Amino acid sequence: MTVKNMQLAIIGGGCFWCTEAVFQEVKGVEKVMSGYSGGTVPGHPTYREICSGLTGHAEVVQVTFDANVVSYKDILIIFMTTHNPTTLNRQGADKGTQYRSVIYCLNEAQKEIAEIVVKEVTPYYEDPIVTEIGLLSVFYEAEKEHQDYYKNNQTQRYCSFVIAPKLAKLRELHKYKLKQN
Repeated sequence: MTVKNMQLAIIGGGCFWCTEAVFQEVKGVEKVMSGYSGGTVPGHPTYREICSGLTGHAEVVQVTFDANVVSYKDILIIFMTTHNPTTLNRQGADKGTQYRSVIYCLNEAQKEIAEIVVKEVTPYYEDPIVTEIGLLSVFYEAEKEHQDYYKNNQTQRYCSFVIAPKLAKLRELHKYKLKQN
């Protein structure tokens, strides 16, 4: 019997529905929870408050993964290559500070790895990477209707036109790190 080495990563690459759908396909990922982090407003914010842009929070996901199967560095490489880390407060048509690219680290070791990954992927982008890297202050779970969004709404237009292409990119770039392989 193999002992699991469960760890967490908190990342945001625009809409959390997209990031959640990507990581649900990665081998070693046991759970992905959509939520909010990085803001200054006390208390548990709502989706409506986040969308106002006034809370300072970003849409993020909490990825629970077995580090014996997929490393934190691999999680971040997948993250940095399945969204656009060069657009400030924007992913595609989604605009606002809540859609910024972020890596919220649980400790200094994660922060060092995040900084290394950003340096390593920088040459692959024409524009500067604007991904925010910082220590996690708090993570708030998003409302139930935002969990497993793509799985539950695959025929919705947003899912077809925005999330499906990100999944295609994931499958092309990281096919050996996916659950079905």
